[in-house]
Amino acid sequence: MPLVLKFHLDEHVSPAIAAGLRRRGIDVTTTREVGLQGADDTDHIAFALPAGRVIVTHDEDYLMLHAQGVRHAGIAYCHQHARSLGQVLSALVLLWQVLEPREMANRVEYL
Repeated sequence: MPLVLKFHLDEHVSPAIAAGLRRRGIDVTTTREVGLQGADDTDHIAFALPAGRVIVTHDEDYLMLHAQGVRHAGIAYCHQHARSLGQVLSALVLLWQVLEPREMANRVEYL
Protein backbone atom coordinates (compact mmCIF):
# COMPACT_ATOMS: atom_id res chain seq x y z
CA MET A 1 0.00 0.00 0.00
CA PRO A 2 1.43 3.42 -0.91
CA LEU A 3 2.21 5.92 1.79
CA VAL A 4 -0.34 8.73 1.80
CA LEU A 5 -0.69 11.96 3.71
CA LYS A 6 -2.89 12.23 6.76
CA PHE A 7 -4.10 15.55 8.09
CA HIS A 8 -4.84 17.20 11.42
CA LEU A 9 -6.96 20.36 11.40
CA ASP A 10 -6.08 23.18 13.76
CA GLU A 11 -9.05 24.42 15.75
CA HIS A 12 -9.80 27.41 13.51
CA VAL A 13 -10.12 25.35 10.34
CA SER A 14 -13.73 24.66 9.40
CA PRO A 15 -15.06 21.18 10.17
CA ALA A 16 -16.47 21.25 6.63
CA ILE A 17 -12.89 20.69 5.43
CA ALA A 18 -12.70 17.50 7.51
CA ALA A 19 -16.04 16.32 6.11
CA GLY A 20 -14.90 16.99 2.55
CA LEU A 21 -11.63 15.12 3.05
CA ARG A 22 -13.42 12.17 4.61
CA ARG A 23 -15.87 11.99 1.69
CA ARG A 24 -12.81 11.44 -0.47
CA GLY A 25 -11.43 8.71 1.80
CA ILE A 26 -8.67 10.89 3.27
CA ASP A 27 -7.62 10.34 6.89
CA VAL A 28 -8.13 13.49 8.97
CA THR A 29 -8.47 14.41 12.63
CA THR A 30 -9.79 17.61 14.13
CA THR A 31 -8.75 19.48 17.24
CA ARG A 32 -12.07 18.79 18.89
CA GLU A 33 -12.00 15.05 18.13
CA VAL A 34 -8.63 14.57 19.79
CA GLY A 35 -9.29 16.86 22.76
CA LEU A 36 -6.85 19.63 21.88
CA GLN A 37 -9.19 22.64 22.04
CA GLY A 38 -7.29 25.57 23.49
CA ALA A 39 -4.03 23.61 23.44
CA ASP A 40 -0.72 25.22 22.58
CA ASP A 41 0.55 24.89 19.00
CA THR A 42 3.44 22.75 20.24
CA ASP A 43 0.87 20.32 21.69
CA HIS A 44 -0.69 19.99 18.25
CA ILE A 45 2.72 19.28 16.75
CA ALA A 46 3.46 16.75 19.51
CA PHE A 47 0.20 14.97 18.59
CA ALA A 48 0.63 15.19 14.82
CA LEU A 49 4.34 14.38 14.42
CA PRO A 50 4.42 10.77 15.65
CA ALA A 51 1.17 10.07 13.80
CA GLY A 52 2.62 11.53 10.60
CA ARG A 53 -0.20 14.08 10.30
CA VAL A 54 0.19 17.30 8.33
CA ILE A 55 -1.22 20.22 10.32
CA VAL A 56 -3.72 22.31 8.38
CA THR A 57 -3.86 25.80 9.83
CA HIS A 58 -4.59 29.49 9.42
CA ASP A 59 -2.28 30.29 12.36
CA GLU A 60 0.98 32.05 11.48
CA ASP A 61 2.52 30.86 14.75
CA TYR A 62 3.13 27.49 13.09
CA LEU A 63 5.22 29.27 10.46
CA MET A 64 7.34 30.77 13.25
CA LEU A 65 7.79 27.33 14.85
CA HIS A 66 8.87 25.96 11.47
CA ALA A 67 11.36 28.83 11.04
CA GLN A 68 12.76 28.03 14.51
CA GLY A 69 13.49 24.48 13.36
CA VAL A 70 10.74 22.70 15.29
CA ARG A 71 10.27 19.27 13.70
CA HIS A 72 6.82 18.49 12.27
CA ALA A 73 5.14 16.12 9.82
CA GLY A 74 4.25 19.05 7.57
CA ILE A 75 2.24 22.24 7.68
CA ALA A 76 -0.41 23.27 5.16
CA TYR A 77 -0.97 26.97 5.75
CA CYS A 78 -3.63 29.26 4.35
CA HIS A 79 -4.17 32.81 5.53
CA GLN A 80 -7.67 32.92 7.02
CA HIS A 81 -10.31 34.07 4.53
CA ALA A 82 -7.79 34.09 1.67
CA ARG A 83 -9.43 31.06 0.02
CA SER A 84 -12.91 29.59 -0.07
CA LEU A 85 -13.58 26.27 1.67
CA GLY A 86 -13.71 24.62 -1.75
CA GLN A 87 -10.32 26.06 -2.71
CA VAL A 88 -8.72 24.90 0.55
CA LEU A 89 -10.25 21.45 0.13
CA SER A 90 -9.05 21.18 -3.47
CA ALA A 91 -5.53 22.23 -2.46
CA LEU A 92 -5.40 19.61 0.31
CA VAL A 93 -6.68 16.90 -2.02
CA LEU A 94 -3.96 17.86 -4.51
CA LEU A 95 -1.28 17.61 -1.79
CA TRP A 96 -2.69 14.20 -0.83
CA GLN A 97 -2.53 13.06 -4.46
CA VAL A 98 1.02 14.17 -5.25
CA LEU A 99 3.08 14.09 -2.03
CA GLU A 100 4.14 11.30 0.27
CA PRO A 101 4.64 11.78 4.02
CA ARG A 102 8.44 11.82 3.69
CA GLU A 103 8.19 14.65 1.16
CA MET A 104 5.98 16.70 3.47
CA ALA A 105 8.07 16.21 6.62
CA ASN A 106 9.35 19.55 7.96
CA ARG A 107 7.90 21.33 4.94
CA VAL A 108 5.36 24.14 4.68
CA GLU A 109 2.91 24.26 1.79
CA TYR A 110 1.08 27.52 1.28
CA LEU A 111 -2.46 26.98 0.07
